[in-house]
Amino acid sequence: MFWEYQAPERWRSIDFISDLHLQASHPRTFEAFASHLRHTDADAVFILGDLFEAWVGDDARHSGFEAQAFEVLKDVASLRALAFMPGNRDFLVGSAMLEECGAIGLSDPTVLVAFGARVLLTHGDALCIEDVTYQAFRAQVRDARWQAAFLARPLAERRAIAAQMRTQSQKHQAQQRPENWADVDTASAVQWMQQAGTPVLVHGHTHRPARESLAPGFVREVLPDWDFDAPEPRGAVLRLSAAGLRRIEPSREGARAR
Repeated sequence: MFWEYQAPERWRSIDFISDLHLQASHPRTFEAFASHLRHTDADAVFILGDLFEAWVGDDARHSGFEAQAFEVLKDVASLRALAFMPGNRDFLVGSAMLEECGAIGLSDPTVLVAFGARVLLTHGDALCIEDVTYQAFRAQVRDARWQAAFLARPLAERRAIAAQMRTQSQKHQAQQRPENWADVDTASAVQWMQQAGTPVLVHGHTHRPARESLAPGFVREVLPDWDFDAPEPRGAVLRLSAAGLRRIEPSREGARAR
């Protein structure tokens, strides 16, 4: 069975974002994130994983860059519905963080029922089954015993481990062309959609935004990653309404999404 979330009837639109990889060294991306959440005219924002470049435990929300991000989330959750699904970078976001900032926790995957439609939401990494090495790592770090042992370490030590893991990941990615990174397995994705009774799949993770037919009657929408600190800034929002799905630019102060 797939976990379902029923959107309130009063909602008129929902924004989906993912793969912002927020970190202190990317201030423009953080500013774009904060601006969109505060100024979007959507009734809800659903974050589908990898909001943070790394999240080492909910106690991190009390200091440093994480505290700044937490305050934005808390502020926005008082303005509109805010939902969060963990990704492969921030799977340690827990109930303490979500409850204190007022966000809705989403299981991966989740069926969203809204505007007379059923949409399957996932971060996307669980469907990249060809990356056997990553799937073994994913199973290890999602294990409750591993997480308990990691979270028992001092915060400073956890930050250092996360930084080391990021460095290793960046070296690995630099050795591969982005088009050769593992993608969602089509057969597995269609099987999920058939089981969930959903014709549309929305996911992130792969950093390859697109709309693609997976099989007759089954379509996926891949969310873009955000990087407004890059030489060629990028980032977009996928909006769901009664009219369907469409991509929009992030909202900013003094402007409304069109």
